[in-house]
Order: sequence, then structure tokens, then C-alpha cells
Amino acid sequence: MVFRDRHAIAGFLAIVLCLLFGAMGGPAQAAGYGAYRADVSPAQVFPGADRFGPLEGNPPAMAAYKDDKLVGYVFPTSDIGYSGKPIKLLVGLSTDGVIVGAKVTEHHEPILLLGIPGMKLFGFVDGYVGKRILEVTAPGAKRPVSDIIAGATVTSMVVDDGLLRTALRVARSRGLAGFPPESAVESAKATLRQLPFAHRDWASLLGDGSIRRLSLTNGDVDEAFKKMGVSTAPSYEAPTDPKDSFIDLYVALVSPEIIGRNLLGDVRFDFLRHELQPGQSAIVIAANGAYSFRGSGYVRGGIFDRIQLIQNGITVRFTDKGYRRLGDLEVGAPNFAEIGLFLIPAGVEFDPTKPWRLELLAQRPISARQKAFTSFAVDYSLPPALIQPAAKPATLATAQDPVDQDDRPALWIGIWQKRILDIAVLSASLAVLTLIFFFQDWLVKRPKLFRRLRLGFLAYTAIWIGGHAEAQLSVVNVLTFSHALMTQFRWDYFLVDPLIFILWCATAVSLLFWGRGAYCGWLCPMGALQEILSAIAKHLGIRQITLKFAWHERLWAFKYVFFLGLFALSLKSVATAERFAEIEPFKTVWLLHFARHWPFVLYAVAALAAGLFIERAYCRYICPLGAALAIPGRGRLFEWLKRRRQCGFECSKCARECMVQSIHPNGQINPNECLYCMHCQVVYSDHDACTPLVLRRQNKGKKPAVAAPPGDNTRASATQLAE
Repeated sequence: MVFRDRHAIAGFLAIVLCLLFGAMGGPAQAAGYGAYRADVSPAQVFPGADRFGPLEGNPPAMAAYKDDKLVGYVFPTSDIGYSGKPIKLLVGLSTDGVIVGAKVTEHHEPILLLGIPGMKLFGFVDGYVGKRILEVTAPGAKRPVSDIIAGATVTSMVVDDGLLRTALRVARSRGLAGFPPESAVESAKATLRQLPFAHRDWASLLGDGSIRRLSLTNGDVDEAFKKMGVSTAPSYEAPTDPKDSFIDLYVALVSPEIIGRNLLGDVRFDFLRHELQPGQSAIVIAANGAYSFRGSGYVRGGIFDRIQLIQNGITVRFTDKGYRRLGDLEVGAPNFAEIGLFLIPAGVEFDPTKPWRLELLAQRPISARQKAFTSFAVDYSLPPALIQPAAKPATLATAQDPVDQDDRPALWIGIWQKRILDIAVLSASLAVLTLIFFFQDWLVKRPKLFRRLRLGFLAYTAIWIGGHAEAQLSVVNVLTFSHALMTQFRWDYFLVDPLIFILWCATAVSLLFWGRGAYCGWLCPMGALQEILSAIAKHLGIRQITLKFAWHERLWAFKYVFFLGLFALSLKSVATAERFAEIEPFKTVWLLHFARHWPFVLYAVAALAAGLFIERAYCRYICPLGAALAIPGRGRLFEWLKRRRQCGFECSKCARECMVQSIHPNGQINPNECLYCMHCQVVYSDHDACTPLVLRRQNKGKKPAVAAPPGDNTRASATQLAE
């Protein structure tokens, strides 16, 4: 079927663009969409005050007076929301620690317009008025999770975190709510005891409290929601067995060596130790069960919306930037469905020697559009043997004695040694692919063997490289590498992930020989998955759409526009470019396995679904990584794909059957778009399919053609066509 209707094509593009911007969640560009800004005076958040001082101190706050008597402070908060831009509040706090007023002064949350009225956010903020800060942030106190805005969980958490954390800092710094003035606080603190390392097993670490556990059944969660007046199971969800595990979660502080080295192993702990800044800590969370602690809410630069760490009323939430996915733990630990290493953000007021708790936020749909929330906590404190009691300041000065520094190259070498099996498998597959390319002339003459070999390799790429190794290259890698070249380049930064490094090296070399096709056509998990799904669609008889070449050629340009736009953004901010790089559905498909918010899932599914009708539609028109590889691939040194002089004017079979329409009507192969599937070479060698070969075999008066030099598509003279 040829797609000739211009209006239909325009509609198709509009749908793609809408899905694209929807999948990016609107975060990257909230300017003018969902934006809110209001001028709020201090008097509006501190009723009764008749005078306010200047904004000063740390954290900044304005003193509020009534009849020349200090009655409290007014302070601003500003935390990055779901949009990637700040949510700003102005809050009033009385001297006895009561929040007397709170107003939203600015936000850029487009999600609040997607079926969620802006008044929901304002009402959520108003819910803090009248609350005593020490009661809300006390150990074991329930946060107002039941009032979280359904559909805007991340936004709600950012507001909760920013407001309460800043209020506590203001109270402590000004001596409010019963806090002593900071000058009266004892400066000496407990420290981690420097013990010699000893090997410990999982049972002993669990036994002495180094690892803490939270185990919940479906029945436990049902009971918690019953107390809130929420039914045990929505009518549209399948019933669950109350005895089945909801989650079996384990948490441990891994910055102390005796815990971290045992759980992570030598290589990963050494790398963590070099990654942490002085005084920074890290925890490991591992779990089995039906409920995922990781959840679906975090995006590049976003936050995890189901877990939070609380200590002394300060809430710590974890971002994708401080998250490291782990495949396993050492010391005979059980197998877990998901394991995460989380770095507590530098600068956060966290003391590893003091007790803290990890809260798990559980949710339950109460209708098609609304959810109820509750939380469960696991308390954590280090074993007393690991804590050195408060010492004199002189002793404290020596508590941070520098540890022996290993050279960073030794760390990446250790990581490579630990993944030696994966490296061997990937290297072997690259060797096989190289042999396929070098012996392509022999293989294409055996079409059945070649097709089976190609489908088998594509299956390996999708299942092993994408699903198991999660080694999908990304345009973000290109942007990061370019930025490193322009700033301070370090090889060790890129050597940390051996499979990604090897794939990039192989791709760089292949660009000189075969252009972008070696990676895009054979080694890209997203491309392999699309091609496999397309083969299934064709087998099921799904009608394929063939765009008119004039339109198809113009749509090629979109991916180059996307790449150049991302590259331009990266020159200003790599972080901003990374948010826009969600135009690649790779993270949703391969890293998160579609466990994300619905816009990301919808976009990824749409990208794959389009390929059922237009083979490799995403690769053709959207993929910025393909564009990034095509630009240097243009300078390849060799032309391996053979053409005849009759191609394009006596025969166009290859052009009609090219899976991505990379062959022009005149028979010329566009190297920027060719994915090197070699189907044209199979046709070229097929005496029953290639028109010149058929004519020669049937001896119908035309003399057989002489194979032209690769890339030469000029019309041959009668003499040149003679054998």
C-alpha cells in the first residue's frame, strides 16, 4: 500500500510529535505550559504580623514582628519538581514551631493540567497550615501521604520535602520550637569506628542489625488500607492471596567498610568509596515480591517516588543521578528481583551514627483516576560496635584521616575482571559479526542460511545485549563524550562500563568500514526488536505501509534535526539535553522494562507499534543516535555493497524490497540510511530474482552485465555491458 495522502501524512507526523512531547512528560519545556507565578507578600503567609525584617541568614528567612515582638519567620523554599524546574513556596513559621501560612509562588508543573486542576496543588500546600513542625517530622509520625495528589505523586513529594526540610532548618538555626540556639549545641559528634575488616556472611550481618528487613504480605497492606476506609481490592483488579508476599525488603548502610565490602565485594566497594564525597553515605535496598520499591516514577534527573529516608525530621529522597542498579550481592545473599545502590545526596544533613528509617510508600487505586496512599517503615541504626562515641574536637579532626587511595585505573580493571564472562560473550559476537561482513559474498549466495543467521543474531542482540546486559547505546553517550572532549577528558570515566565501552569502540571502527549499518542494523537492541516484531507482523499478514519516496526522503531529516537540537542543548547543559534525550525510548524498554509513568510507556509502545506497519519506523525518522552515527559514517573508507549498472533503470527490485527504503529510485544506495541488512546483496546474487541475471540465464538477447565498481551507477555503454 502506498501512502500518498498528504493530509494523512501530516496527521501521522502530528501524532508522532504529540507522543514525543507527551513522553518527555512536558518537563523539558514548561515555559508557558502549566506555568504559574504569583506575587505573594509575607503578610499573606504570616497573619497578624505588622512588620518584617530583611531576608538574611542561613537558610534565608525574614523575621516577623507584631508590636515590635518577634513572632516567627517567613522563608522561601525552592525544589526541583517533575518539570525539571523549581516549585517555589513562601512559608510562615511561628516561634513555637507552628506553620501559620504557606503559598505557592511559582511552579512549572504541566502534569497539573493533564486532568488535574491547579487548585489541587494549592489545597495540598494549605494542608500544612496549623501543623506543628516537630509533630509532623517526629520519628514514626505519618506524613500527609493520604493527601498526595493522585497523578502528581512526585510533585507532592517535592513540596512535602522542601517545606518540612526548610522549616526544620529555620527552626534549628533560629532556636524556634524548643530547639536550642546552634551556638549551644555540642560540637563533638559520634563517628564511625575504624575497625579492621573481617569477612561476614549474610546471616551474621542480618543478625547484628547491619541489615534490616521489612516483610509485608498482601494481607498486611489490605489491613492498613482498611483502617483508612479503603476497600481491600478494586473491582477492576484481579484478587490477590492475602498470604502472598507484597514485598520482602532489606536495607543496609554500606558506606562503613565492614558492611559495604562484604555486601558489594571488593571491586564495587572500592569504586563506591572513590565515588563518595567526604562525609557522604550510601545505602543498599534489595527486595522480592509483587511490589517494586523502585517504582515507575523516576526519570532521568527525577526522583524515586516510593521510598524516602527520614532522620531527625529531615527527609532524603533519592534521584536517578545517585542510583546504581546492582545485579547481585555477595556473602551468600539470597537472589533478589531488584537491588539498588543509592547515594545520599552530598550536602544533605545525614549522620550515619544516628538512627534513621526508610519509608515505603504503598498505593492503591480507588477508582480509574484516583489512588490512596499509606506508608510502612523499617527503622535502622548501626550496631553499637561500629560507632565511636562523641570525642573531643581534636579527636574529630583525625576522624577523617585519608584512607589509602587506589589508582582509579585499578578500579575499572577490577570491574572488567568481574564481568569477564559478559565481555567474552560480547567479544565473541563481535568476532562473529566481523566474519559475517568479511564473508558476505559467500553467505548471500546461500539465502536460507543467511536469513537464519541474521534472525539468530538479531534475537541475540535483543535478548542478550538489550535484555540481559542492558548495553543499549544512547545519544547521551555521544553528548557526554563530546562534552568531555571540550572540558576535561578522562578515559577511566568511560571504562567503568566495559560492555558499553567495547560496543562504542567496535562501532567507531565499523564506521570506517561499513558506516552506521554495522551498529544500527545488527547491534542495536531497539533496532533488532523492531525488525523481529516487523517479521512477526508480516507473517501475520499485517498490511505494510510504503511511503512515497519523495515524502520518505523528507522525513529522513527529522532525526538529524533531533540530534542537532540535542547537541546544541548539550553545549549549554548536558543535564538539560539528557532530559530531552527521552526522545529515545531505550531506557523505558531495556532498563525499566516499561515500568514507568504512562506517557513514557505510551511513547515506547507507539514507537514499536509504528514498526508493525512501517518497518523500523523509529530508526528511519526519529532516532537521534542513528543520525549521530550517520554523520561520521559518511566518511567510510570502503564500499562493500555491490551494484550493477542496470540497477535503477532496468531493475528496481532491490529498491522496492529494501526494509528502510535506503535505495534511491535511480538505484543508488544512501549510506546515511543503509542499515547493512544485505538483502540487496541476496537479490544481487539470486539468479531467479535479479533481472540482469534472469535475462542472461534466459538468453533473451541482452548480454550479461559486468559488475560495476561499488557506488558507480552510471549507465553503461554497449561495450561495457558485453562480457
